[in-house]
Amino acid sequence: MRAFRAATIGATVLALAAAGTVALAAPASAAPCGNPGTSGSSGMPGFGTGSTGGPGGQSGRGPQGPLPRFSGATTKTVSWVTGPRSENNTLDRFGISGTDLGISWKNAQGQTLMAYGDTFGNCDVPGQEWRFNVLLRSSDNDLANGITVPDAQPGNITSGSVVSADRPNFARQLIEAIGLDFVEVTKIPTAAISIGDKQYINFMSVRKWGDAGRWDTNYSAIAESGDNGQTWETKLDTIRVNAPVTVPTIQQVQADNDKFQMNAYAKGKPGDPYIYQYGTPNGRFGSAHLARVKPESFLNLAAYEYYTTDAADPWKQELGNLKPVLAAPVSEMSASWNEYLGKYIVLYGTSDLGGGTVIRTADKPEGPFGPPTTLYNSLQLPGVYAPFIHPSSAGKDLYFTASSWGSYNVMLLRTDLSKVRTN
Repeated sequence: MRAFRAATIGATVLALAAAGTVALAAPASAAPCGNPGTSGSSGMPGFGTGSTGGPGGQSGRGPQGPLPRFSGATTKTVSWVTGPRSENNTLDRFGISGTDLGISWKNAQGQTLMAYGDTFGNCDVPGQEWRFNVLLRSSDNDLANGITVPDAQPGNITSGSVVSADRPNFARQLIEAIGLDFVEVTKIPTAAISIGDKQYINFMSVRKWGDAGRWDTNYSAIAESGDNGQTWETKLDTIRVNAPVTVPTIQQVQADNDKFQMNAYAKGKPGDPYIYQYGTPNGRFGSAHLARVKPESFLNLAAYEYYTTDAADPWKQELGNLKPVLAAPVSEMSASWNEYLGKYIVLYGTSDLGGGTVIRTADKPEGPFGPPTTLYNSLQLPGVYAPFIHPSSAGKDLYFTASSWGSYNVMLLRTDLSKVRTN
């Protein structure tokens, strides 16, 4: 019965996509390999495509430039994590000339896993070795000089990446997608977490890229791995269809699921048994809402509770009357309990004029959150987006990764939490 129901949900998703129930936006071009027209992540408001000139950028090695040197009141750049200019030399070692995101989390053994979005390799070959998503691993907990990724080894589930024996220097794709415009262009990770010996990635199925900062999704869903990220299985019962439709008996088809197309996970502080899921709509201009679930029920949407407008009893299992915990615009956020501050922290991009990346703190996952501290604005670090907290941060040093649109690669930054405003 469960298998039949999951198959039915999957069919429903495809039918909704084919019927065009998700609104489409005008197309936009991305140029992570330096040649306009390449499919990939949607552009940043106020920035160009990141093109560095003719096809293939630097002889097939992509458009990555020097690390932007920035040292602000709270935050400074540390190093490139990915790309041919990084210490990891991810092009020659993993076939990665360009990528973004780098969502990081710890497994049960303390190793850090990092999930990346649309990824390119040799820019001079047909298709530019595009993969929908890839994974890197690291056991480096001293981040002062960057993140070190070890070599990949075929079949070794703790090595630097997932590779095959026939291509030991080429990171394999994790989660398959259709790869067809207006149906499913790609699947991109937006959050990840470890529960016991299982790894989980929450991803969005992108239907179509639109104008800068805007795109449309078919759904979000959770993929599970029982072998430390070597292989992944999408759990169909966790699909959240992005459509203005509610079917009372099916959790996967609820109108408010549009608020959880992109996500961030945070484990509760010591003594709090919940996993918290912050959700935003597709694109970079929505508000953030909040759900919570016990770890043992993580894959059961019916067990989730949602933060609502009911002041007397705000947590409800039913979707509806959801209360935003962060006002728009909230873009590509991450969240965690921080021992140094004794507070929950959130990092996210702001897409309004002069926006950049901000940090905010709260005593409870639902807030209220204190005033934002701007870590950098769009003039200081143009086109830098997607701030994802690194789990090896300790003390007053908060490390996080962010993506550079112009270089189409991921960097590491450090924030001094003693200089951050708290509520």
